[in-house]
Amino acid sequence: MHIGLVGLGKMGANMRTRMRERGVEVTGYDRNPDVSDVASLGELVAALPEGGRVVWVMVPAGDVTRGVVEELAGLLTAGDLVVEGGNSHFTDDREHAARLAEHGIGYVDVGVSGGVWGLTNGYGLMAGGAEDDIARLMPVFDALRPDGERANGFVHAGSVGAGHYAKMVHNGIEYGLMQAYAEGYELLVAQDVVTDVTGTLRAWTQGTVVRSWLLDLLVEALEQDPSLASIDDFVEDSGEGRWTVDEAIDQAVPLPVISAALFARFSSRQVDSPAMKAVAALRQQFGGHAVRPAGPPA
Repeated sequence: MHIGLVGLGKMGANMRTRMRERGVEVTGYDRNPDVSDVASLGELVAALPEGGRVVWVMVPAGDVTRGVVEELAGLLTAGDLVVEGGNSHFTDDREHAARLAEHGIGYVDVGVSGGVWGLTNGYGLMAGGAEDDIARLMPVFDALRPDGERANGFVHAGSVGAGHYAKMVHNGIEYGLMQAYAEGYELLVAQDVVTDVTGTLRAWTQGTVVRSWLLDLLVEALEQDPSLASIDDFVEDSGEGRWTVDEAIDQAVPLPVISAALFARFSSRQVDSPAMKAVAALRQQFGGHAVRPAGPPA
């Protein structure tokens, strides 16, 4: 099988390598000529065999993805197939699919999980699209997902949009898990009872009900930097946590843990929290509690 891959960043470049190692021919395009196989999107399409070309898109969600899909609509022909593997909102998928359908071009959305470790471990893949299009892409999915007889890592989640919807919820859960591990770590170091915090967390990675790959990564980070002194406490969010909470509001589904984890990330970006200053002021007003003077600017 021969496919085109648009976007050769941290995820895309590793995906290209993994597919090639497993027998899928890949022609990649990126705006960075140092990593690109061709000089333009047009050259990428021309390099693919006619009669059912497949182009996988791995670029930032939003306007960048829309621009690539629009350009592909003018370059591809009926019977070709576009796979969108970035972190687009599931409602965007329906727009992309409708735009490409005007030219007889198929569309599949795929939520991809695995980060920079996917090259070695394989990727978790959540696909949305028509049954025939999914079947056509199975050699690609098989190359990307984890190896082994018991390995899975792939689901045809539903129709167009289902792949990115599943990935959105997946990332919302990830927010909650990360926050729980982080809070547990902070409590462990808050008291001098546990003298080997890293060892404690490492022990949890085997046999316990809280073991996970995220916990493995936290232990690895602590082994490299036991006090996390080199890590800034400013935490970004990719947008999918917000989308998960927005969708929960729309569907009246309570998500207290995921919502709290998202708001905790917002708190990390405040040098001085206006809300907490207001709480301190109120405590002083009604209870006469002492207010700590503000320190020098960070």
